Amino acid sequence: MPRTKGDHEARRRDVSEAVWQVMAARGFAGLTLRAVAAELGATTGLLTHYFPTKHALVEYALDLLEQRTIARPRRHAGKGLAAVRDALLDILPLTPEATDSNRVWVSSWDAALSDPELSADYARKYAQSRERLGERVAAAQELGELPPGDPAHLAAGAQSFVLGLVVQALFDPPAFPPQRQVALLDDYLATLTTRTDPMTTAPRSS
Repeated sequence: MPRTKGDHEARRRDVSEAVWQVMAARGFAGLTLRAVAAELGATTGLLTHYFPTKHALVEYALDLLEQRTIARPRRHAGKGLAAVRDALLDILPLTPEATDSNRVWVSSWDAALSDPELSADYARKYAQSRERLGERVAAAQELGELPPGDPAHLAAGAQSFVLGLVVQALFDPPAFPPQRQVALLDDYLATLTTRTDPMTTAPRSS
């Protein structure tokens, strides 16, 4: 019997799950057609129908990662500084699912750094994330929960802090369990509430 569209979509979902499981367990370095085929219980010949080249497999894996990241449930505790905190908590590896996602993101950096097109795409993604975070920072400033200053500057610092914390938590989970990650983030946010923007306090030249 001929395959139906539903059969094809079901197979794509199976392939997607196999790709994800390989990335979560082995990182991007372990992402090969052979590994995905073994996870799927199929032959590499079947997978070449979906991924004729390794580059096609990597591109698909990155698209899958972004889709899963976007679809992940988000926190909505409130507005202002609470919304800034929510956005940063959503990035941290505080659950097994978030840990898997972050492991894949961090392991994909090597592939992105070695490919100018992927590097540009990653730069765009992180810039968009900073822009969204900056909007929340600006809202917190309007509520008086954060001091005046350049929201984009504060957002860049917050993004840099939380991504650094992600890396430490992935490499040394016993030293950075979820409760410590949250405590460190709250300490960082507390420093922002009393921070003075150097751009507004720099001495004027005479």
